[in-house]
Amino acid sequence: MIHMTTDSTDRTTDIEAIHRVVAAVEASQRAKDPDAFLSLFHPDALWTTGGGKVLIGLDAISEFTRAVLPAASWDGEVSYTVTHLQFLRPDVAAVKVSQVYRPAGGPGDEGVPTYVMTRNDDGRWLLTVCQNTQVSKG
Repeated sequence: MIHMTTDSTDRTTDIEAIHRVVAAVEASQRAKDPDAFLSLFHPDALWTTGGGKVLIGLDAISEFTRAVLPAASWDGEVSYTVTHLQFLRPDVAAVKVSQVYRPAGGPGDEGVPTYVMTRNDDGRWLLTVCQNTQVSKG
């Protein structure tokens, strides 16, 4: 994993917090839990789904997630791994993720989401601008 920062400040606490958010995305996907997933978003977030649907604001993200996530048909394992993290400012980070869905009976789907995360005044890191890009199998 590559960590790049915009200054020499020790970022260990922020890096660990960002990794916990990505782990929470994974856990919410495994559990098909919309509430856990939605709790990770900034209220003014922008989310682009793997299918290219643009969702602006937590209400739109919530409506989509509550319709899609509980009914997700995958039945295997899912993993989300931070592959690159770059601080754009002390309170803004760009996070590249490897996303792999492995169904019980066959090849899975892969994605390479990019999350721009922001740190709130309370210290929580939240998903703010996200592009969930699927990897082409062709």
